[in-house]
Amino acid sequence: MTDSIRELTILQPDDWHIHLRDDKALATTVPHAAESFNRVICMPNLVPPVKNVDDAQAYRARIMQHLEISNLSAERKASFDPRMTLYLTDHTTAQDIELAAKSGIVQAVKLYPAGATTNSADGVTDINACVNVFEALEKYNLPLLLHGEVTHDHVDIFDREKRFLDEVMVQIIAKFPTMKIVMEHITTSDAADFVLSQGNQIAATITPQHLMFNRNHLLLGGIKPHFYCLPILKRESHQKVLLDVATSGNPKFFLGTDSAPHATDKKEAACGCAGCYSAATALPLYATAFDSVGKIDRLEGFTSRFGAQFYGLPVNESTVTLVNAPMQIPTNYPYFDGSSLTPLMAGETLPWSIKG
Repeated sequence: MTDSIRELTILQPDDWHIHLRDDKALATTVPHAAESFNRVICMPNLVPPVKNVDDAQAYRARIMQHLEISNLSAERKASFDPRMTLYLTDHTTAQDIELAAKSGIVQAVKLYPAGATTNSADGVTDINACVNVFEALEKYNLPLLLHGEVTHDHVDIFDREKRFLDEVMVQIIAKFPTMKIVMEHITTSDAADFVLSQGNQIAATITPQHLMFNRNHLLLGGIKPHFYCLPILKRESHQKVLLDVATSGNPKFFLGTDSAPHATDKKEAACGCAGCYSAATALPLYATAFDSVGKIDRLEGFTSRFGAQFYGLPVNESTVTLVNAPMQIPTNYPYFDGSSLTPLMAGETLPWSIKG
């Protein structure tokens, strides 16, 4: 622990990877995200997906409607800026990319390998068929966000990220060396090393759960459904490397919660949904992770500077203050249609909290 730092004021963070879901879910997820973050990159894997600029504009309008009727302060409402992503499919065109780049609201394009995660059935089945789209992304300097896993049934779930790096990433970078790419929610030392070995056009987001936990937390003593996410938690050795790079001050690594809400009964089921919900408590979670290795002083770069710099956006001017005072994470939040939402580390106490 960093005993000398009891209070830390940092620039307001942004979340460069979040799932807000849609419709009634937005009444919960939007206020939680807007409490802590200014800009958030909203994932497009809705049903149906956000495939073009018209879809993105309509989705953003629904988000803003829920922001306006929330109980947030006028300052928080004014600061919140949902940035949209398009869902890359086998049918996305170069014109879709051009329109997105010129829209003013689309920040990136997301590639899900078909079947990789929640609502990814419309994802890409053949990377080699995306040449025109990748050329357009390079041309308009629009980043490609990658869920970096192969999805072949015969590949072990713990090896899927490494196989993606070896079989897919190398191909993409060789053919499109100037395309900006974010490896989303990296989970392995292999991914961290890969990002470090590349130029400044390659970056990565890291979630709080992959900094704080490993597969023992998920599996030891029985399966813990609220630790189940995709990409799945890996060995402790991988977790330690992620902590090393996240707290290193290297601008290639920045905050992306991958906060993914699923109703509690959908998580605690025979076939539980993948995803950890952390939007409302992300900053204390990250502060706890950084302080666990004595690097709380490196938090601002990771949460508030490096992502904006990568995306070519100004850093925020507002601030938030974290204090070394305990906070208990709620056991659940009310969700839509009478359901509940169980957050990551529900009911547990963290050593850091947000002042005020």
